[in-house]
Amino acid sequence: MNSEVNGQSALRRPATDPTPIFEHFRGMHGSELLTAAVAHFDLFGRLSAGSLDFEALRQSLQLKDRPAVVLLTALKAMGLIQEIDGKLALTELAQEHLVPGGAFDCGNYIGLAAQTPGVLTMVQLLKTNRPLGSDEEDAGGAAFIYRDGIKSAMEAEDSARHFTMALAGRAKNVAPFLADAISLEGAKLLLDVGGGTGIYSHALLQKNPQLNAIVFDRPQVLKIAAEMTAQYGVADRCQLVSGDMFADALPAGADTILLSNILHDWDKPECQQLVDRCAQILPPGGRLLIHDVFLNDALDGPLPVALYSASLFSFTEGRAYSGGEYREMLTAAGLTPQPIVPTLVHCGVLAGVK
Repeated sequence: MNSEVNGQSALRRPATDPTPIFEHFRGMHGSELLTAAVAHFDLFGRLSAGSLDFEALRQSLQLKDRPAVVLLTALKAMGLIQEIDGKLALTELAQEHLVPGGAFDCGNYIGLAAQTPGVLTMVQLLKTNRPLGSDEEDAGGAAFIYRDGIKSAMEAEDSARHFTMALAGRAKNVAPFLADAISLEGAKLLLDVGGGTGIYSHALLQKNPQLNAIVFDRPQVLKIAAEMTAQYGVADRCQLVSGDMFADALPAGADTILLSNILHDWDKPECQQLVDRCAQILPPGGRLLIHDVFLNDALDGPLPVALYSASLFSFTEGRAYSGGEYREMLTAAGLTPQPIVPTLVHCGVLAGVK
């Protein structure tokens, strides 16, 4: 039963599903990736000569692992390449219409967009494996990265507020579904790592009257979180603690830890590091909740998540991961993965139990 709420409700569900809006917004990356593959990397010409395994194709394209996964996952989800016996090959659709010089080749038509700003930016991101804003000449700094040597837009109050509230536009839609998807009966303290505005914690607090929470994030972000905890009437049960989730000690005592849309901002080594750090402070029986989007284990879709992965790749050092990849991280940290439970906007929650 929900607790009495003396403020705004974080459990109110939207009357309509906003998922199509997010799909349309992220869909632009499909055009960028397809055009890059055709006009800048000659990917379909390379594969027309014969199938290649991932490593061989990655090296042929001169891409690092992360951009290669993002590009090839999207093309598999589009039905243009397929994996057969461990090797990547063209589908019949791509063989007929995207091999240069073919009778029905439409690659030159795709190539009309080759010099558009969005495509050129995507090509640069793929080649450098560095997110937008991470170069020294980018005065604003990277939007979602805290790393030594990279200026972060989240350390400045105005830009931190802008990006944090922008992300809350999705979170406030999804939070009530997360609160319904997981049972926290018996849980006492939730640690929300990288919790942003704290909206997910607010929903879980309102759903579970016995629960207290700690939202752990950067100082500028927690200024917004403080306003939100007051608006949602949970300030008496929600502590705000600032710090660096990779460098500083995580607050102790939580029996449940939430990583909501956090791991997809980081490459695999950093993801494993963070999962390990969370697992280390959990008590026996404690749970780590990964709330995120999930690619298919075969990394061949779904297409909306593959295109979201391209968006993540553009702005962060991460990408979308599969349920299998997250299960490997949890297992390596000594946690037992549970089934994925869907929430909203292609998200779901995967629990690891200690």
